[in-house]
Amino acid sequence: MSSNAPRLTALDALHRSLGATMTDFAGWDMPLRYGSERDEHLAVRTRAGLFDLSHMGEITVTGPQAATLLNHALVGNIASVGVGRARYTMICREDGGILDDLIVYRLAENEYMVVANASNAQVVLDALTERAAGFDALVRDDRDAYALIAVQGPESPGILKSLTDADLDGLKYYAGLPGTVAGVPALIARTGYTGEDGFELFVAPSDAEKLWQALTDAGAPVGLVPCGLSCRDTLRLEAGMPLYGHELTTSLTPFDAGLGRVVKFEKEGDFVGRAALQEAATRAEENPPRVLVGLVAEGRRVPRAGFSVVADGKVIGEVTSGAPSPTLGKPIAMAYVDAAHAAPGTAGVGVDIRGSHEPYEVVALPFYKRQK
Repeated sequence: MSSNAPRLTALDALHRSLGATMTDFAGWDMPLRYGSERDEHLAVRTRAGLFDLSHMGEITVTGPQAATLLNHALVGNIASVGVGRARYTMICREDGGILDDLIVYRLAENEYMVVANASNAQVVLDALTERAAGFDALVRDDRDAYALIAVQGPESPGILKSLTDADLDGLKYYAGLPGTVAGVPALIARTGYTGEDGFELFVAPSDAEKLWQALTDAGAPVGLVPCGLSCRDTLRLEAGMPLYGHELTTSLTPFDAGLGRVVKFEKEGDFVGRAALQEAATRAEENPPRVLVGLVAEGRRVPRAGFSVVADGKVIGEVTSGAPSPTLGKPIAMAYVDAAHAAPGTAGVGVDIRGSHEPYEVVALPFYKRQK
């Protein structure tokens, strides 16, 4: 097998048996869609969807100084995360540029699981390994130790409850607990990337097919469907969630991305990028950077990443993600625009779509928020 052949998840044969359209994503062969991506998207919004996310990168950090290492390596205060809880955070370069956005789970007193984006898993692993020098902590590549299955949507709690005796009612958003689902040992996390309630289940790859089948059977009566990466992208876009390589890049600091809140200067000790990030924070206060906003099309043409945002004949920003929104029934985009044009309702803003300035409405993110 050549080194550039895509990696396969434990569910690869199952996806193909379901007729999935497969695509290369970050070096993995992943399901893009099974049927209509619009139908898959709406199933997650109204019922439930099942995703294979085994391409995500799990990195385990253990040892007496695991928390101290993560506080040094990442911008968040990881030491303050309680056992059984999770936190959204970032890993930055020395110059403050974002290497990746992460979810960190505290599994035990001295054990953490860092979940990186598929495209950045190796970069994050290398950075954590390098930053671990001098700490009494071990960084372990656990990408092959887990398959990751997500069930998302309003029906997901009921579906999962029928397969586990774990206390789902007591499981808060951004928390995780070990349990058994359909007889399979799993880390059950109440996290997701769709804007809906839902769960992510970390299991041994050898158990993935059994769990997928059990969830499929339990979800059938309430309309659960398998979902690919295509609708995952439109779901996260409607929910205003950033995607690395689009809204987040090494050329942006968390302050440039409007996510300065994840940087915790008050935590003990130095951390990688602190000085550069303090400068970025000061700069953002004095001279507001471009602001990440939502754009809703007045017409039918779909904006794509890299298209210019314009006003009064001048370029005032750039689209980072764009797609038709199944929920709104119109094309939408996220874009970084000059602060002067960032207020919701700002008139005269358009997107340059192949030379034509198409009118767009500036709106606050997210485009979609579920009813609690």
